[in-house]
Amino acid sequence: MAVFSSPRVLCATSRTPPLLSLSLRSHKPTTLRPRYFSLSTHLRTKMEVELTAPNGRKWTQPLGLFINNEFVKSSNEQKLASINPTTEEEICSVYAATSDDIDTAVAAARKAFKDPSWKSLSGTERGALMLKLADLVSQHAETLATIECLDNGKPYTTALAENVPEVVNVFRYYGGYADKNFGQVIDVGPAKFAYTVKEPLGVCGQIIPWNYPLDMAAWKLGPALCCGNTVVLKLAEQTPLSMLYLAKLIKEAGFPPGVVNIINGHGREAGAALVQHPQVDKIAFTGSTATGKEIMKMASATMKNITLETGGKSPLIVFEDADLDLAATWSHIGIMSNQGQICTATSRILVHEGIYDKFTEAFRAKIQEISVLGDPFEETTFQGPQVTKQQYERVLSYIDIGKEEGATVFLGGEAAPQRGKGFFIAPTVFTNVKPTMRIYREEIFGPCVAIASFKTEEEAVEMANDSTYGLGSAIFTRDLNRAHRVAREIEAGMVWINSSNDSDFRIPFGGVKQSGIGRELGEAGLAPYCNVKAIHVNMAA
Repeated sequence: MAVFSSPRVLCATSRTPPLLSLSLRSHKPTTLRPRYFSLSTHLRTKMEVELTAPNGRKWTQPLGLFINNEFVKSSNEQKLASINPTTEEEICSVYAATSDDIDTAVAAARKAFKDPSWKSLSGTERGALMLKLADLVSQHAETLATIECLDNGKPYTTALAENVPEVVNVFRYYGGYADKNFGQVIDVGPAKFAYTVKEPLGVCGQIIPWNYPLDMAAWKLGPALCCGNTVVLKLAEQTPLSMLYLAKLIKEAGFPPGVVNIINGHGREAGAALVQHPQVDKIAFTGSTATGKEIMKMASATMKNITLETGGKSPLIVFEDADLDLAATWSHIGIMSNQGQICTATSRILVHEGIYDKFTEAFRAKIQEISVLGDPFEETTFQGPQVTKQQYERVLSYIDIGKEEGATVFLGGEAAPQRGKGFFIAPTVFTNVKPTMRIYREEIFGPCVAIASFKTEEEAVEMANDSTYGLGSAIFTRDLNRAHRVAREIEAGMVWINSSNDSDFRIPFGGVKQSGIGRELGEAGLAPYCNVKAIHVNMAA
């Protein structure tokens, strides 16, 4: 998923984390104290727990499956642990859905889809509910940003200034569209009156990734609810906490029971059951290309409507006439934001040979200036930890691969624990990279970039397109004729000219080749969530 320029498997366990003390009072980002957050020893019920973060914010964290507007245990009471990537400690454990729980959630969504409390609402009334939800998200912004920081590892300031506002903007955008998604009257002559209506698909199964838990949920819930569908949303098992909290706001906003159901669970169990369920009409997935291929196979048995937003290895081309400071600034944003955990990350930088050395030095200076590595609750932190130990080890393994392949470690190239803990990796830049190297061809999904050189415009385009992926891309040049010409030649769903990863909720987002199927956001994001029904009236009858 992309960066926004303005407001992109754990084992089940039931153990309780050790009690941690906290004396912080300020709600502002602050310096980390030795003990990271507190978990109240008093559980209000078995379905929720009181948590306190280093910024002093306290909240009641739901632990259950959100079905029919209530939090419930999983059918066999199995759980999965949420791990704090900064300290490597368990935050809490949440209930993990079984295939039986998926049946229950889908049944609730199917019932709600047919119930007049939802089906009979006008688009204006659906939109009002979405606008109310947007207002509630805005009111709870600090709590949601705190949970995202604690559970995901992204900086609190980023979560508060960019991620939560994105959720608000998406809900407001699609809330406003809910009574404006019109059909057509088609003139075929006086003998027939022909028109179309847009109808919801039914029950939508949605599966979101761990890199942007709140934003990816909003990208999927927004258009689905706008069009009148009901939803079973499966959270990433690594980062379930923020959306479980938002589930409370869905109920408070007034959505009828069963319209939105939110479940935790392992992909191999809950995710597979959701994708294959015969009563689910659509699957929308964001995640790896490998998992997307498996979802396509499973969904084919019932010929489900699918939307897939998968992997990427996006190129960023710097031509010889580019503004080097601008190119270095946006190149940094394009790969180092969100700990490099962005599907559209411009992780392949292609630089004209005449300015290669100047650019790499400017790029290194920009990283050293901005990419402050540290605790995500500290105000000065730009880069927090990778989300899990598994992802941390994956990125480090690719750094080793790059070294073995003969690329030059221009910057970083090592683990960078903070106070001896956490899944932190130093921002890493490889130079003297060849297009045959794995670090050039394969998605790493971390703060690691490969820089290669080119001689001509034609070679740059050929190198950019030499990939199984086609999600994002970027071009830096002062020649706008060249910019538009190259943009048309790039095989990608999105091209940024003189910027990188500045996506917008009003503009379609998606890829080509093995980067996915379909589009999210903008007006185009509505099409995957409705059927266009044609109605023919014989006027001669």
